[in-house]
Amino acid sequence: MSRSFDAGILVREEIKGLIPYNPETYPEFVKLDANENPFVFPPDVQEKICKTLCSEAFTRYPDAMAGKLVQEISACYGLAPNQIMVGNGSDELILNLMLTFGTGNRVVIAVPTFSMYGIHARVASAEIVEVTRDRNFDLVVDEIVQAGDGAGLVVICSPNNPSGNSATTGQLVSILEGCRCPVVVDQAYLEFGGKDMQPLLTEYDNLVILRTLSKAFGLAGLRVGYLFANPGLLKWLFKVKQPFNLNNFSQAAALEVLRNRDSFALQVAQITDEKQKLYRALQDMPGIQVYPSDTNYLLFATNAPANEVYEGLLQEKVLIRNFGDPLLLGYLRVTIGTPEENKIFLRALRKVIDTLGEKKND
Repeated sequence: MSRSFDAGILVREEIKGLIPYNPETYPEFVKLDANENPFVFPPDVQEKICKTLCSEAFTRYPDAMAGKLVQEISACYGLAPNQIMVGNGSDELILNLMLTFGTGNRVVIAVPTFSMYGIHARVASAEIVEVTRDRNFDLVVDEIVQAGDGAGLVVICSPNNPSGNSATTGQLVSILEGCRCPVVVDQAYLEFGGKDMQPLLTEYDNLVILRTLSKAFGLAGLRVGYLFANPGLLKWLFKVKQPFNLNNFSQAAALEVLRNRDSFALQVAQITDEKQKLYRALQDMPGIQVYPSDTNYLLFATNAPANEVYEGLLQEKVLIRNFGDPLLLGYLRVTIGTPEENKIFLRALRKVIDTLGEKKND
């Protein structure tokens, strides 16, 4: 005889309110929703990665500190190894930051932005204070500094996801000097544009910079992120890091990718060129407002309801990003794809907008 048991009675309210991240899959769609690198992974780099694997890569635990990868990152960016931490994607590093500095403290987030900051803050049971960007999605520095007084963590995404714009050095300096807590600057899209904040590390002990290999470097499927910070701050993050957080295959792949950065620089140049073409094409379409971007995606709004445009594109087998954030109602985001994918998207968007316009006029 079994007794009923409700596990929910033991779950915190912050967790009960979360919606599981379980996106639908759309096989055979033009996939322009997740800001991935759309080009084929360089075959020569893939071959080098596979050659580094041996039996022990499968049977033995990985290097817990990812020593070789950290040394390569150190050489690439001119930092000391004790200024670097790697993670199972930036998501794990964000969660580690929240658990270390956010739990029981206030976390300040400039919104609208990447949703995982807020989700991980809730998981860590932090008090979340959202500071809304202005109408152009620019930072409201004074409000961030005011909210950051006594906070445990401040999070800025630059270039920002999903708006694509970047913070200035002056804005970040004001926040770093005005907030006596770690200030996280997520620079996941820096390879595509924006101001590199790494030089500020020598001046500000409270600066944390997040980077990733998922976007420009085509490793979204293997989940490799890393961060830069001063050793005195990093020592606390290492206390909550999982012991074998980055698997052998991901470490080997990341190492070869960094050693072959030129191959990906060519792809970044192609993506940037395609972005400019797509930006101009959207500018020329009636009823569309598209925003300049330092990233590999474009945020845009249309005269038609965003949900209807999104659903219409799905009917054309084109997947872009729609938002549930109230601050982003009316906006859509499209990742820069291959030249052919971008043409398909534009054709589909014109068709959908024309169809919705006809229905409105009926």
